Amino acid sequence: MNQEIIDEIKNQDYAAITNSIENFLDEQMKKNHAEGLILGLSGGVDSAVLAYICKRKFPDKTIGIVMPDTAITPKSETEDGLKMVSLTGIQYKLIDINPIVNEYSMYLEPNERAKGNLRARIRTNILYYYANAKNYLVLGSSDKSEYLIGYFTKFGDGASDLTPIISLYKLQVREIAKYLGVPENVIAKKSSPHLWKDHEAEDELGVSYEEIDSILYCVFDKKLSLEETQKLTQIENFKIERILELNKNSEHKRLPPQKPDREQV
Repeated sequence: MNQEIIDEIKNQDYAAITNSIENFLDEQMKKNHAEGLILGLSGGVDSAVLAYICKRKFPDKTIGIVMPDTAITPKSETEDGLKMVSLTGIQYKLIDINPIVNEYSMYLEPNERAKGNLRARIRTNILYYYANAKNYLVLGSSDKSEYLIGYFTKFGDGASDLTPIISLYKLQVREIAKYLGVPENVIAKKSSPHLWKDHEAEDELGVSYEEIDSILYCVFDKKLSLEETQKLTQIENFKIERILELNKNSEHKRLPPQKPDREQV
């Protein structure tokens, strides 16, 4: 793997990026006549960055909701989510979604993967419940890496009103987290959506985020071919093909609902 590419990805003006995101959130709140912002706090770096950005300019207008499924969510994740609340001072709610998941399960045929994505959709329902009740806007925590490869639940964590960090690769999210002062243990931990027990992103994907970001950066930012990307990144072809396949197969997640052409109706 080419360290120079990784350094190129990481080398950004994070003070300017932070100011740009803050201005974006301020403009969107005014434009939509919203009273505040709401986000899910998972204990991971993406949502931690959102919480730290919000506390800088909107500390009294932000709610973080920590929503573990206590049957599968590690206790340490819930503790880290609550730690973000303590360190930022934003308002919060702690809601165990396990009883809701169990209620659904009474009526649905068993499927662990579908059940995992159901957890993400339940969390989104809760966020929008409170957003609706308080006239708040829902913040999505998808970063550019996960957005481009479709590593999110459609109408789950992929659903939001605003996506403040969607232009930042995962490696860049970790760097802006350092700039904002997010605790090192949150920055360094392995990424996981915790949709099922012992769920870790890199294990499921079979590729590290250093590799994912290097591939995506070369293909989408530098506009290189597969061959040029392999030569520059020094990453095995099968991993590059895997990431490009994920991008292609998840296109429907990034598009609005499709409809037939009028001529076909």
